[in-house]
Amino acid sequence: MAVLVGKPAPSFKAAAVIDGEEIVNDFSLEQYKGNKYVILFFYPKDFTFVCPTELHAFQEKLAEFKKRDVEVVAVSTDTEQSHWGWLQMSKDDGGINGVTYPVVADTNKTISTNYDVIAGNYFYNENDELEAEGEMVAYRGLFLIDKDGIVRHQLVNDMPLGRNVDEALRMVDALRFFEEKGDVCPANWSEGKEGMQASHEGVASYLSKN
Repeated sequence: MAVLVGKPAPSFKAAAVIDGEEIVNDFSLEQYKGNKYVILFFYPKDFTFVCPTELHAFQEKLAEFKKRDVEVVAVSTDTEQSHWGWLQMSKDDGGINGVTYPVVADTNKTISTNYDVIAGNYFYNENDELEAEGEMVAYRGLFLIDKDGIVRHQLVNDMPLGRNVDEALRMVDALRFFEEKGDVCPANWSEGKEGMQASHEGVASYLSKN
């Protein structure tokens, strides 16, 4: 698994559904560079079980992300037509109607591959025939990208394990706190708590008070 933290987020241009209904063919993260953070998260498949719970959970917290200057973007290897169809289905029927953030179609699987969250592998057998080992869909990868386009946090879950959206918000808060205050965030830090100075004296001072 590639570690992308500290590196530029891989760029892409792909079809996506935005605002729950409009299909665009050239969606890119470049539009956010310089003025927005991005939470980019991958999920395995449309029309499944854990996946809609995650997409709805991010939508429920979307206002919290927005007020922190964060854009939320979802990606799977399904087509934009599949995304669009799923977005028309009600939540009660297992759909994701009501999701307004972009849902990107990684149909050729290059985005998932570049972020190293693709679950399967292609290979040629002894007869020089192309085969696939495992499903060529994405794990539940999540990447926090700063305003300069640098990955600052990544998390990858196996397919049965849904993510905690509040933890994604906490990581955004931690990054913003560090950028604004210059203090680092100790274990279990959350918004409203003290940070610590990145020095022996700063650590000793923090530990003496906690």
